Amino acid sequence: MALVRRHVTKKNLVKHALAVEAVLRSLARLFGEDEEVWGIAGLLHDLDYETTVDDPPRHGYVTREMLEGDDLPDEILQAIVAHVGHEGVERKTLLDKAIYCTDPVTGLIVASALMHPSKSLAGMDAEFVGKRFREKRFAAGADRDAIAECRELGLELHVFLGIALEAMQGIAGDLGLQGTAHRSSGGAAT
Repeated sequence: MALVRRHVTKKNLVKHALAVEAVLRSLARLFGEDEEVWGIAGLLHDLDYETTVDDPPRHGYVTREMLEGDDLPDEILQAIVAHVGHEGVERKTLLDKAIYCTDPVTGLIVASALMHPSKSLAGMDAEFVGKRFREKRFAAGADRDAIAECRELGLELHVFLGIALEAMQGIAGDLGLQGTAHRSSGGAAT
């Protein structure tokens, strides 16, 4: 987290890193993988984003260069580069495949929460997110093709959306999406 605080100044980018970390930790548990390795990869995956935003071909590579002396497993460094989807970079490991589809799904879920009547993650379910997924103009920056690559993990889309949503609901307070009780037109708290 110290590295994130040192290199990332935008609050929403920090929240994004936390969301990707949470989802990857959940996926690591599901697949019996090392939760720490997967979580660290998620937390650090966009460390260079602010410095490479105007030079996308360098995104991921700069983070790898920044971290090479930090004695991190090669698996983390490879996943950080693989998450971008650079041409010629093969997604070899399960972590590479997981981070690739997790990165954009977190943005789709946040955008879904912001337009949900509850304005929170708590009020949503995977079906709601799935409907937003099918609305191509909604959160257009959330790469649907990359999200759909969850099939490389052996997961159907609705299952992957549910896993990601549940993981993010677990850190909703950190993401600023915990919401509060909401009164519907019927007067009952929802």
